[in-house]
Amino acid sequence: MRGFSRRLLAVGAAVLVGVTAAPTAAQAHPKKSYVKVGYFTQWGIYGRDFQLAKVQQSGAAAGLTHLNYAFGPVTAAGVCDSADSWADWGVPFSDAQSVDGVADVAGQPYSGNLNQLAELKKKNPKLRVLISLGGWTGSAFFSDAALTDASRKKLVTSCVDLWIKGNLPGLTTGVAAGVFDGIDLDWEWPGSDGNVGNVIRPEDKQNFTLLTAEFRKQLDALSRKTRKHYDLTAFLPAAPAKIDAGFEAKKIFKYLDFGTVQGYDFHGSWEARTNQQSALRVPAGAPDNPDFSVEVAINTWKDRGAPKNKLVLGIPYYGQGWTGTTGDLFAPATGGAPGKFAVGTEDYKVLKNLKSQGFKLHRDWRSGHSWLTDGTTFWTYDDPAQILQKTTYIRSQGLGGAMMWSLDGDDEKASLTRTISAGLWTPWR
Repeated sequence: MRGFSRRLLAVGAAVLVGVTAAPTAAQAHPKKSYVKVGYFTQWGIYGRDFQLAKVQQSGAAAGLTHLNYAFGPVTAAGVCDSADSWADWGVPFSDAQSVDGVADVAGQPYSGNLNQLAELKKKNPKLRVLISLGGWTGSAFFSDAALTDASRKKLVTSCVDLWIKGNLPGLTTGVAAGVFDGIDLDWEWPGSDGNVGNVIRPEDKQNFTLLTAEFRKQLDALSRKTRKHYDLTAFLPAAPAKIDAGFEAKKIFKYLDFGTVQGYDFHGSWEARTNQQSALRVPAGAPDNPDFSVEVAINTWKDRGAPKNKLVLGIPYYGQGWTGTTGDLFAPATGGAPGKFAVGTEDYKVLKNLKSQGFKLHRDWRSGHSWLTDGTTFWTYDDPAQILQKTTYIRSQGLGGAMMWSLDGDDEKASLTRTISAGLWTPWR
């Protein structure tokens, strides 16, 4: 890994000459370690055929400090529950699908992804695993659950009981204790629109702060008994309007270990022209004003009082695509490009092969984004070179690290995760 790190950092230094005048990482942060957070999706074991064994076998696990398991919903009753208990603790995995290479057997205490997470932690003792609560389709009732002191206590108690204490329904008490090392709050979004049907209130902004305080209080109380620290993190939006509507930046970071900032979906196939989805800076000639970028998002959080060393930049492992276009940036398009699992999106592991199919790669180093086009189809995405530019940005800005959505989009060699690990490598860890 160290040789790999040196080669990537050398490439990064070459491509970034003239792009930024920021100090080198050694000058800016001589003794800083970075978090590297990868999301693993519960449902990925089905159509995507992506098991936690592949996170281990590809080498991705070795490059992470945290793995977020997505998602655990908040129910209409205001408690934590499993979205799919079969995936979480029921499904048996074969020897080829298991992290430790041993097949699950009838009668073992529990199976499913949670057992595989436990096996992954045995292979990677420094890896911390968090349960991510909510998500795009699981946030409908967060506002109700956060509304009063009693409802907040009820929600947090249920989440800690199920996920941290490991009290899985119908199984031995505490059977999955120790699988999770903390909780990631993925409420999309307090105080502003998310998925259709979400409950939204103006007071969500203050209630989110109170909810983080209650999570921190109960996790710390458990820590005094177990003598373990439990992480509390949150997934945070990029849009300034959503930040202002839902988050008290100066207050919430008193309770959070760090927050992951969405660094993608700035634009996508829901729009009628091609664009960037994850640029570091707003590109020259961008038709939207104001516009979105990593720089806009991070600066907004810092301006609102968030500590920069607790801001973790989200990086996409997929691209946004359009078809019926000339292939130029900011060109009109007729719709989303075909994707395997959804129109307008495709995994990096697929997009990386398009250059051999007649697509031409374009880069804008100053703005920090890249795209592929064959003249009629356009994909904006991040590849290892672009990601290395982002790790340089993370270092130069003194940020807390990088987050990856999601691990199943990477290739079999975990090229993107290895690049992030190398770009944020510190020899003193």
